[in-house]
Amino acid sequence: MKSGFVSLIGRPNVGKSTLLNNIIGKKVAITSNKPQTTRNIIEGIYNDDDMQIVFIDTPGIHKPKYKLGKYLNKQAYYSINDVDIILFLIDGSETLGKGDLYIIEKLKEINKPVILVINKIDKIKKEDILLKINEYKDLYDFKEIVPLSALKKDNIKTLINVLNKYLPDNVRYFDNNTYTNRQIEFLIAEIVREKVFNLTEEEVPHSVTCVVEQIKKEKNNYSINVAIIVDRDSLKKIIIGKQGSMIKNIGIEARKDLEGLLEHKVYLDLFVKTIKNWRDKEKYLQELGFKDFLE
Repeated sequence: MKSGFVSLIGRPNVGKSTLLNNIIGKKVAITSNKPQTTRNIIEGIYNDDDMQIVFIDTPGIHKPKYKLGKYLNKQAYYSINDVDIILFLIDGSETLGKGDLYIIEKLKEINKPVILVINKIDKIKKEDILLKINEYKDLYDFKEIVPLSALKKDNIKTLINVLNKYLPDNVRYFDNNTYTNRQIEFLIAEIVREKVFNLTEEEVPHSVTCVVEQIKKEKNNYSINVAIIVDRDSLKKIIIGKQGSMIKNIGIEARKDLEGLLEHKVYLDLFVKTIKNWRDKEKYLQELGFKDFLE
């Protein structure tokens, strides 16, 4: 039996959360086609008879515009230093960029096995996969290079087998039924935030966070109140929508996932609250749960 901690790093929107969810087989991290969806270090635990792998999903490393962005980068850098193996994910359908080169320079500062994962191979030709491998193999001494499609679940088993070779420990850190370290309130708030991401326009999602104000467990159902926090009133109007149509749709979509997560009927009450410039104020970042990496 082998075990260890593995960090997933890369630029925003390369598919880290999708890969994590499909490795674990449950939704532990929200996904979106918009970049910088992940805001927290999220642990997903893979278990089988021979190994336990604790995966750390991190925010995408990017050039920050707010204190929140600096916090996200700090989280990602922290995860590099506190794991046994690093998975560096790239989008195989995108050209090599400054962001990728920046991360590679960061990797040169540490002494840990790094595996390059070329994701989204379902979007490119086979010959282009070989070109991508050749492009990256001379930039860094990767222990292994694994092409896969997280979305199509193609070659994920190969990645697990590769990781098994580098796992350093032989103890189970979590019991076999544990698949994430996150509390249920966090998962609920993230599911609501995912629906805001997927149902609203480009300018809205990154100005939004969600907080569970109340959760009550009844005999056969849950009653849950979630606050959707925005940084200006104009966004509040967008999220509520004409005659409440948008927030109603957010609630319908979120409730479907929540009932699957909680395995009970869910009564979900959403409301929108404006906290001006919350992304750039430490007071609100702390109140909203972004504490550990603030200066």
